[in-house]
Amino acid sequence: MRLGLMQPYFFPYIGYWQLINAVDKYVIFDDVNFIKGGWINRNHLLNNGARILINVRTHGASSNQHINVIAVADDHAYCIKILKMLKNVYSRAPYFDQTYPIIERILNQEEKNLARYLEFGIRQVCDYLSINTQIILSSSIEKNNGLRGQAKVIEVVKQLGADEYINAIGGQQLYSYADFAAQGIGLKFLKTGEIEYQQFKKDFVPNLSIIDVMMFNSKEDIKIMLGNYELI
Repeated sequence: MRLGLMQPYFFPYIGYWQLINAVDKYVIFDDVNFIKGGWINRNHLLNNGARILINVRTHGASSNQHINVIAVADDHAYCIKILKMLKNVYSRAPYFDQTYPIIERILNQEEKNLARYLEFGIRQVCDYLSINTQIILSSSIEKNNGLRGQAKVIEVVKQLGADEYINAIGGQQLYSYADFAAQGIGLKFLKTGEIEYQQFKKDFVPNLSIIDVMMFNSKEDIKIMLGNYELI
């Protein structure tokens, strides 16, 4: 059984969804420290051919706090601003009518716990893309929470009975094939292939939020993208 594990991100790029789709069980790592300046609460969209940053506003988020204790700010005006920007930027995109209601539902949710807020968004996009992987919050798993780094990941993999762990390619320096093999676990890294699609009539801007992918591509085309990777 294959397992993947990552922190929850805000409308992450296509590689995140490739990982979820590639495994049997996917663990949202919510009981680890928040990363300031990372992608947990922000991402990039397209605006006039360039990147524009959007984010989830939080109450005093700190790198000393676990993701699942951070609160989402009650800032309805900012949500309205993001939705207005989406309409301005993407209203002429071919799949705007299918995508916009999903984003609106995610942004307008009442949940104020950051981890569960992001979990809701992940599940909504998975539903739209027909990704049926079982999703689990790491805080719900009985484990030794005193462990850190690779040891904590191995503990989660063993607790869930997986024999293969798939990680995003960015984690190659964090995990050892030999250490996983010593525990009877196969280790592989997912490397996203070259993905490019038409964004209006401008030069392609890569690695944007899944929102951009959904705006410009049919569900059938995104399914093809989900399989465009190699395991190393």
